Amino acid sequence: MAAPSPQQIAAIQQHIAAEAAKRGLTPEEFAKQQREQLAADAAKAGLTTEQYVAQLRMRAVAAQQAQRQAQGQAQQQPAQQQTTTQVPVNASNPPNPKAIAVAKFLHSQDLKTRTCILDGQRKDLFKVKRAIRALESPAYAKAAKKNPLLPPVTDRASAENVFKLLPLSLLALRVSKVDPHAGHNHAKPKNRVKGLWTVKIEQHQDTDPMVHYVWLYEGSQWKQKLMAGAVVAAIFAVVLFPLWPRMLRQGVWYLSVGMLGLLGLFFAMSIFRLILFCVTVFVVPPGLWLFPNLFEDVGFVDSFKPLWGWQESKKKKKSKKAKGDASQSPQGTAADTASSAPKSMGDIKRDLTPRVEEVQE
Repeated sequence: MAAPSPQQIAAIQQHIAAEAAKRGLTPEEFAKQQREQLAADAAKAGLTTEQYVAQLRMRAVAAQQAQRQAQGQAQQQPAQQQTTTQVPVNASNPPNPKAIAVAKFLHSQDLKTRTCILDGQRKDLFKVKRAIRALESPAYAKAAKKNPLLPPVTDRASAENVFKLLPLSLLALRVSKVDPHAGHNHAKPKNRVKGLWTVKIEQHQDTDPMVHYVWLYEGSQWKQKLMAGAVVAAIFAVVLFPLWPRMLRQGVWYLSVGMLGLLGLFFAMSIFRLILFCVTVFVVPPGLWLFPNLFEDVGFVDSFKPLWGWQESKKKKKSKKAKGDASQSPQGTAADTASSAPKSMGDIKRDLTPRVEEVQE
């Protein structure tokens, strides 16, 4: 969205001053009152102030686009009937409960969404054909029996009519891909993410199967709110540690000391086993390892089995590994021996020069 011009800013300031004068307030007091009202409306809608402002902005843009579309259709005569159905968008209408129910159902389905950038924010993108396919599926019919808010779907036309509820309530809008660097003289950035589209909202909200729609409905945010509350509670618990009961503070102290003791014991054992190996590699070669599997890629219990073991050469390790693979896959060993047999017979030279044989009559 383009930044407002100085003339527009001056007009807005004059309008604010006039409205403040009507109410007997200063422009600063009037602006503060508007901000408080905006925050209260956002709290009623269950959104933050930024989300509520973005929603109002999207509705204003959609209303402006619909107004321009209506003016263009009034000025121009319809030259050719369009094959796609236009969906009128009314930004002043509140979200339809049926549309919210349809959006919740489609959110639970696999629409093969992809991430896109809309007005600098990451959104989910999907194709109309996958949404229509989900509305025509048996899962929707089963969900419609349980939820009376879901409209019935009997054929393709009714599925398209149900899908039109989403743009009508501004829960999903049609978008098209744009190049954010179009018209710039600089080259394309190297850190550009492949497959991450930058999109814009289209004026015509049709139901063509191949067009893309972007989700503006984010669904329930209780998981994010719960996680945020847990993080805030954990921070407060750490900050208020001096106010904890004495028994809890002693328990945390003993636990931390125990963990540090185990860590120190592990390092001491690692140093001792290294010293023991360095001594035994000269006294009783090839050397003795205490807990030979301590740093191997095994489980926690298997790291301490066996208690001790002699140092093994690389050839022995490879032979053991080959024997283990042979015991696990006998067919593979037979194939390997069969494939290696011609190589052990030496180099067989063949005369590959072309020959011409005469056929006697």
